[in-house]
Amino acid sequence: MEDVLKLTEKWDKTFPKSEKVDHRKVTFHNRYGITLAADLYAPKGAEGRLPAIAVCGPFGAVKEQASGLYAQEMAERGFLTIAFDPSFTGESGGTPRYVASPDINTEDFQAAVDFLSVQDNVDPERIGIIGICGWGGMALNAAAIDTRIKATVSSTMYDMTGSTPRVTLMLRTARRPDTRHARL
Repeated sequence: MEDVLKLTEKWDKTFPKSEKVDHRKVTFHNRYGITLAADLYAPKGAEGRLPAIAVCGPFGAVKEQASGLYAQEMAERGFLTIAFDPSFTGESGGTPRYVASPDINTEDFQAAVDFLSVQDNVDPERIGIIGICGWGGMALNAAAIDTRIKATVSSTMYDMTGSTPRVTLMLRTARRPDTRHARL
């Protein structure tokens, strides 16, 4: 059964609309059959095939907040971007509502890449993703298994891998000139 989404057409973001980009709502499906809602941002007057970026997060937020702002900013810099609501959240489909599934939400990033890769104005060899907060981990999962993703940004303060003490030690060591090349 396909989700019938009710998409808001008016500007409903928590940030001002840029006059440097065009904006429109789009939808696409993930491999679990869930319909995802997204805001597409394109640089005004851009021609040819553009590099593209899919943006999602923070955990518990919707595309009208931080991910939309990131996407709009990257569109101002020449990328075609989408900010999407993950499954079970915001304008996207899926039940029960307001839950997270690492498998499904990783697939949401891959579905966003699927969508971007078939757009006429996107260079499918130059697609990246940005995961904010809790979605940083989902972005890393997607990048690890999807070779179409050429660049990944994980903008997060929380490291679920347990490597934070090692990274902190590496940074502290690198700042000291006498131990710049120390091995950990």
